[in-house]
Amino acid sequence: MEESNLNKVNVGLLVLWPALITLGITGLRLAGELHHWGSLWFNRSAGGAGAVVGISWLPIFFGPYFAMKLAGAGEGPVSYGKILGAALAGLVVMIAGGTLAGLTEAYPGILTLAGFAIMLAAAFIPSMGWGRLGKTLLVYAFAARIPVLVVMYFAMKGNWGTHYDAVRAPHQGLVFWKKFFDMAFLPQMFMWISYTVIVGSLMGAIAGALFGRKLPKVRRASGAAY
Repeated sequence: MEESNLNKVNVGLLVLWPALITLGITGLRLAGELHHWGSLWFNRSAGGAGAVVGISWLPIFFGPYFAMKLAGAGEGPVSYGKILGAALAGLVVMIAGGTLAGLTEAYPGILTLAGFAIMLAAAFIPSMGWGRLGKTLLVYAFAARIPVLVVMYFAMKGNWGTHYDAVRAPHQGLVFWKKFFDMAFLPQMFMWISYTVIVGSLMGAIAGALFGRKLPKVRRASGAAY
């Protein structure tokens, strides 16, 4: 059962290497775009257009990694079905928030902010099914996205010609701080945080359901079975 008193996993240490790997890929992508390497691998258009080298793929792999580490230490969920359901619910809420933000993007205002707020709120829904995995993915999400936000700040300031500073109309004519807030801060600290937690939770739930039950169970300090 989750929140075992034994073999407590240190979330910071668990996230450390995935965060460093993510940082390395962010640096590689920046170098590739600055040097105009192949667009399939390092796309410089606004949004990145699904370039192969990027960090958006990583929750697909790190979600199961975190899930297996937690389950192996006796910090799995009560039910893998419950975490899967919570993650799917979070996905629905995230899509709803993203739809609202997208529909109002041309004329951003309070509804746009509400859409991003809904997306961020969705990141906390998977924790209802597996609190430890949700917390771990949330820490990882910020560790992954804060460096991107820093890169975007300097890229936008210096007009580096990368996807980190490329913006779509009608944002091109905005003053720097408005453009940075709309095109960097809100997506990175709201949308991508939610995406990372929810995708990681979905993949972690699937991996846990397939393999987690084969991992060793632990007992609570009171002696109750895991």
